[in-house]
Amino acid sequence: MDAELLYRHGQPPQAIYLFKHALIQEAAYQSLLRSTRQQYHQRIAQVLAEHFPEAAETQPELLAYHYTEAGLTVQAIPYWQRAGQHALQRSANLEAVQHLTKGLELLTTLPATQTHLQQELDLRIALGPALMATKGRAAQEVEQTYARARALCEQVGETPQLLPVLRGLCQFYHNRGALLTARELGEQLYKLAQRETMPTSRLKAHEALGSTLFFLRQAVPEVTQARRQQAKSWELRAATSLARLWQRQGKCAQAHELLAPVYSWFTEGFDTADLCDARALLEELA
Repeated sequence: MDAELLYRHGQPPQAIYLFKHALIQEAAYQSLLRSTRQQYHQRIAQVLAEHFPEAAETQPELLAYHYTEAGLTVQAIPYWQRAGQHALQRSANLEAVQHLTKGLELLTTLPATQTHLQQELDLRIALGPALMATKGRAAQEVEQTYARARALCEQVGETPQLLPVLRGLCQFYHNRGALLTARELGEQLYKLAQRETMPTSRLKAHEALGSTLFFLRQAVPEVTQARRQQAKSWELRAATSLARLWQRQGKCAQAHELLAPVYSWFTEGFDTADLCDARALLEELA
């Protein structure tokens, strides 16, 4: 205080002490032994958890940070998950991704026990919507997260958490345009939701499957139309070639009668080379 390296705001015991500059704070922090730093972080986390429970509710990332720096990974992970979910509730999706990803990183340092597999599943289910919001529903990271969550569901055993996992995968494939895969996942989701007592689960399953089926019904006629148009394009080229041959042979009426119906089938794409050639030939034959 006398050296003016620290400033005090308020009066003890409610006083808040701040370093004069961040570089001074960093220098002081780095001068401590690693073991000493960890002890301080552990003490801070314990005091916050025991005496300031509101901090655990409103700022779980603070406790997560101190437990992480203290080397207390097991205690840190639940707070990173809580921090991620808290950020999601505030629509702070980038922040949610950071917190949840940190929790997943810490889990990789622990043995794959049943408890830790369940924690990873919880983190990934929370991470899925945050990734959809930040990277898009068709992002590869979304598929990787939900695919891993699905594998975890199989390892954990029968769990209602398979519902949001299947729904997330269904949304991913739907937005990727893989509608048949999305339909298959939607049907699995629908069957699973029928066993649930919560009406919201059945509603979400209906919505996922129904949306996919709607787009499938829209897509099938479009594919059929595209195939028809492709066949007609070949037919147009053949008709144009034959009509030109008949024109040279003096069979102009027959050439026009052959080419005109094929040309009239088209309703768009009149600036393409094939249609331009056909139109020019029809004008010559008229």
